[in-house]
Amino acid sequence: MTWQAAHLVSRKDETAEAVTLVFGVPGWPGHLPGQHVDVRLTADDGYSTQRSYSIAAPDHGAQVELTVQVVPDGEVSPFVARDLVVGDPVELRGPIGGWFVWHPQSTRPTLLLAGGSGIVPLMAMLRARHEAGNTAPMLLVYSVRTPADVIYADELARRAQHDDGLTVELLHTREAPVAGGRPPGRLTREELASWIDGLGVGSDVFVCGPTGFVDAAADALVDIGVPARLVRTERFGPSGG
Repeated sequence: MTWQAAHLVSRKDETAEAVTLVFGVPGWPGHLPGQHVDVRLTADDGYSTQRSYSIAAPDHGAQVELTVQVVPDGEVSPFVARDLVVGDPVELRGPIGGWFVWHPQSTRPTLLLAGGSGIVPLMAMLRARHEAGNTAPMLLVYSVRTPADVIYADELARRAQHDDGLTVELLHTREAPVAGGRPPGRLTREELASWIDGLGVGSDVFVCGPTGFVDAAADALVDIGVPARLVRTERFGPSGG
């Protein structure tokens, strides 16, 4: 893979700390839902730094859509999310990854487990499913701290209502909506077992989020009988930013 010149085409605020950025990338080779890219920034004095970001949308030709959440004290994400303006240049390298990918023609039941900004590559899968007219059973379980932290909130509500075979479950760990039925709390083994019961232990599973969330969910899934080979994971390490 080589670095490719890109420029920012548009930006959209998703939450107070997350923004979606669309980059124009001439000659982009295409990608699958779940893959990611490296983004490199270079200052006028020649200093450069790079970070990896998941792609938020299916392949749309010469455009790459990323959703970036600000990492406190991060070196790259605050600039990318808050200071990058339309027309600004960056370099992209990718697509990267061949294991954590979902194929739009899949007919297998699928469970998607997202923690925080781990929703980003899973959103690419939901969007690809919609665009392909795929109606195979898919359940997204999205764990966030508070209702204000839900990325893509409006679109998720719309897709849950209109996309055949898609179910969206929002879990809040610190503050739940007043009208919500589930009290705040972390994802439980019992909840996972119930969802797997509905989909079947042979379902494909994609888990993305902070390392602690991913490890706990993956261990619980294997404990309740899901074959480890069907559990695909993507972790956000503590050194990102």
